Amino acid sequence: MEITAGSHVWVEDQELAWVDGVVTSVNGNEAEVETINGNQVTTKLSKLYPKDMEAPDTGVDDMTKLSYLHEPAVLHNLAIRYGIKEIYTYCGNILIAINPFQAISHLYDTKLMDSYKGAQLGDRSPHVFAITDVAYRAMNNEGKSNSILVSGESGAGKTETTKMIMRYLAYLGGHAAAEARTVERKVLESNPVLEAFGNAKTVRNNNSSRFGKFVEIQFDARGQISGAAIRTYLLEKSRVCQISEPERNYHCFYLLCAAPPKEIEKYKLGDPKSFHYLNQSSCYELVGVDDSHDYLATKKAMDIVGISVGEQDAIFRIVAAILHLGNIAFALEGEDSSVLEDDKAKFHLQVAAELLMCDLEALETALCKRNMVTPEEVIKRSLDPLGAAISRDGLAKTIYARLFDWLVKKINVSIGQDPDSKCLIGVLDIYGFESFKTSSFEQFCINFTNEKLQQHFNQHVFKMEQSVYQEEEIDWSYIDFVDNQDVLDLIEKKPGGIISLLDETCMFPKSTHETFAQKLYQTFKDHKRFVKPKLARTEFTIVHYAGEVQYQCDQFLDKNKDYIVPEHQELLSTSKCSFIASLFPSLNAETPKSGKFSSIGSRFKLQLQQLMDILNSTEPHYIRCIKPNSDLRPEIFENVSVLQQLRSGGVLEAIRVKCEGYPTNRIFSEFLERFSILAPEVLKENVEENVACKSIMEKVGLSNYQIGKTKIFLRAGQMAELDGRKAKLLGESAKVIQKQVRSRIARKRYVRVQTASICIQTVLRGQLACESLKFRKRTAAAVKIQKSARRKSASRKYTNIIASAVVVQTGIRAIVAHNEFRSKMQNRSATIQAATEEEEKDSGKEEEDIGKEEKDIGKEEKDIGREEKDSGKEVKEPEDKEPEKQPTVKVQEKEELPDPPVAVLEQNEPDKTDVSPDKEQEVTEESNELYHIVKEISSPIQDVLTAEDLPSEVEQLKVLLIGEKKRADEYQKQHAEAQELSEQRRKKLEETEKKVHQLQESLNRLHQVQNQPLHRLLELTTLIIRTTLMLHQLAQILHFQLQVMIQPTTLVPVLKLPRCMLKTLQPLKLQVLRTVIRRGHLMITSDGSLCFCFFLSVDDRYKHNFSRESQCRHAKHKPHSYT
Repeated sequence: MEITAGSHVWVEDQELAWVDGVVTSVNGNEAEVETINGNQVTTKLSKLYPKDMEAPDTGVDDMTKLSYLHEPAVLHNLAIRYGIKEIYTYCGNILIAINPFQAISHLYDTKLMDSYKGAQLGDRSPHVFAITDVAYRAMNNEGKSNSILVSGESGAGKTETTKMIMRYLAYLGGHAAAEARTVERKVLESNPVLEAFGNAKTVRNNNSSRFGKFVEIQFDARGQISGAAIRTYLLEKSRVCQISEPERNYHCFYLLCAAPPKEIEKYKLGDPKSFHYLNQSSCYELVGVDDSHDYLATKKAMDIVGISVGEQDAIFRIVAAILHLGNIAFALEGEDSSVLEDDKAKFHLQVAAELLMCDLEALETALCKRNMVTPEEVIKRSLDPLGAAISRDGLAKTIYARLFDWLVKKINVSIGQDPDSKCLIGVLDIYGFESFKTSSFEQFCINFTNEKLQQHFNQHVFKMEQSVYQEEEIDWSYIDFVDNQDVLDLIEKKPGGIISLLDETCMFPKSTHETFAQKLYQTFKDHKRFVKPKLARTEFTIVHYAGEVQYQCDQFLDKNKDYIVPEHQELLSTSKCSFIASLFPSLNAETPKSGKFSSIGSRFKLQLQQLMDILNSTEPHYIRCIKPNSDLRPEIFENVSVLQQLRSGGVLEAIRVKCEGYPTNRIFSEFLERFSILAPEVLKENVEENVACKSIMEKVGLSNYQIGKTKIFLRAGQMAELDGRKAKLLGESAKVIQKQVRSRIARKRYVRVQTASICIQTVLRGQLACESLKFRKRTAAAVKIQKSARRKSASRKYTNIIASAVVVQTGIRAIVAHNEFRSKMQNRSATIQAATEEEEKDSGKEEEDIGKEEKDIGKEEKDIGREEKDSGKEVKEPEDKEPEKQPTVKVQEKEELPDPPVAVLEQNEPDKTDVSPDKEQEVTEESNELYHIVKEISSPIQDVLTAEDLPSEVEQLKVLLIGEKKRADEYQKQHAEAQELSEQRRKKLEETEKKVHQLQESLNRLHQVQNQPLHRLLELTTLIIRTTLMLHQLAQILHFQLQVMIQPTTLVPVLKLPRCMLKTLQPLKLQVLRTVIRRGHLMITSDGSLCFCFFLSVDDRYKHNFSRESQCRHAKHKPHSYT
């Protein structure tokens, strides 16, 4: 096949065996491949295999239908079918069965059996029933015996497949009437018995057959089962005495240890861990297997196959005796003799003698001594402990092998054979090819068997190919295939073969495994199938069809010797148990000895040749069992392991044989349908199909093909060559189509993008215009809003400045009036003093002056009151339409009047800054015009009193002094009353302070709820109203009851309003922003303090009184209404 860049190929992989990939480049004889897992691999073109891209996703049920019949294609097809739980696949007339390691429903039921009955091979999906049905129908129709060969490695499912074959044969050829013990039932029930004594757990399988089995099922003329016979081959006797981790011994030992307590006590058994032949491995139980249940099932199967209760008891006595023999240990006595090691060994020796029903001392002697026969006498030689142990193990293996052979004979006798039967179907269940780390004589015999079967298999496959070629009438005379006869000659050729050399070495008493190995090295040093490992002295390697296997010669000699120790033979032949004695007939009863040496190898070769003669006389059918993974787990497919089994099972060898001829054939219609594109003009001509196929091949330039009657036969690689030409043509055509399609798609895409871009631009431009218009509108609206806001802010600021100016003016005018009044009072005092001095001179004139002065003072006081009244009217807000009457407060006359109120000055200080200097000058000028300062009138008082006037003056002065004293007493009395009244009011003040504290707590609670949700607004409003009422009561108390001696102008802080109260009162228009205070009022300052302000005026007569007036801005309240 021509491999180019872009070709899909299979390339070798260490982990996956084969992996598919795409060729990226080709450089001479090498190619770079990008695998499916992303790796870059460089390999030779000769190591690449083409991949069929037209293969179905579910695989093909017959691998001869594969376009490319090579190793990676076969492996990939099996993996695909195993993934969809299709465990059976054909390779021609060979069935490949992959062990699913799980139960698949309805795969072996009676309904499915009925569907395969009479069906042609290939009409239904691959199945073991189909192969069995073909063999049964061929036997009935042609009257010729058939055989079904089931092979595979341990754990591949050979035993289960054999059971299904016999079950289907019993279904086809069973008796109509249900009988107690029919032949087919005995054949089926023989399996549990043979499995119990011939199967064991190995590394690869939990139920591995350690012997080969060929079952002959005989049929009468009506096609019904009339008899059967079972032949076994090469039981693995060494397993009785020696097992490795994690394997188990034969199942029967564990079944007997799990027997009912009565039988365990009878055979003096116990835990398997207590027996030497079982405790060499730590594996005693199998997962999912109940040994006690299997013990009862085995006894039931023995009943069915005709083994009596007495025979069953004798069988299990032998099994128990073998376990006790294994526990007999020996110790060294003297130089080279042995004795029993301890009481435990004596106990097991006694139990073994009781179970075998032989003499105790004779058994001990047979284990520890040997008889040497000389012409003069018989000499007894003692064995050392190692020799005694070997003798013990030899006795155990001999007893077990004789027992297994008896079971097979008993089953054959019980089933019965039909001497009149003309046809039979043989089912061969034999071990597959084995290659272990330590391969011994058993593996050598097993692989020798598989070499024989492989030769038979190759001949059958080649014969089948020849039959197809003859049927299609094509020339095949030049086709040949490579045979494995050279390997068989290496093993069995006589003389000069390995088995012959082994027998020859065993005849010499002093021969060892080293001498045997040296003979092999010298004899086969030039043989291409024999390899001597480097630095090896007792090992050799044979190149089998499935691969190289290295064997160890250490135990070849011992395992090849087919003899029994005479002492053992004599001991057991005299057993009181008739069953045991029958297993070991006396030497006198046997046929006379011949001078010819007998060995296991020679006997096995003879049995194998007999088997091959039977197979050659039958029509064979092959089933190859495959184990998908080494862990015995479902749904896991290990490519490397499966590929090795395909090679070992001969499947790939059959494919190789097939490839020697014409591995690919197609009927004419299929060939034309697939490759007519290479020569389309052929279809236009009205010609025959075979002529059209020949024209296509000639146009492509291929030769060495064959045109049959209905098919065209292609040599290996020609199908790949045709696919390559087809792929190249399709690739060039695809490029032309792609060029036109891509051009059209690009044009449509360009027009679509252009149209879309115009639409997008239109929409975007419209959005930009809308956004621009919206921005201009928002700008104009913002200008209007700013203009209105600034106008409102300026108006508010102007109003505040006007109000502040009025407050400042009021304060200044009050200061000017107080200063003027003080000056007037000072002038008045000076005038009174001057008048008093003049009174001595002119009393008449003084009284007149005093009268005028008092009139002037009264008029001035009226003027001052009128001015203050006018001043109060100017301070009022424009909203106050009804004028409030200002209460008149009498004050004590003093030398100096009090300073203006501090609270007023402090409160109006910000407003003063807003008043321009021009306005301040105007206010000062207006005050000067309204309030004329009374200038002190200085008039000289002339002392004109005479001596006559002194007595009268003195009397007047006394009268005045007395009057003054009286007034002083009255004032003192009034002062005491005032002190008492002040004490009472102080107590009331303390009560008022308590209420203030309560008010403060209410305000604090108000602060706590300020951030609560709106649903608590009602509670907040209620609290505000309660606080307002308390403030109103507090104001009345402070105004009417509080009279204490304080500074002329004093701010008495009542409580501190929290910030939350101010924030809450402001939106509700309940906050007093500013308060102008003249005399005694309640106020809230800018920092949130609630205060009571007093303005105290004291006159000369020590009278004091309190008055207050308040004015609130931004709210309408009467003088005594407080918030």
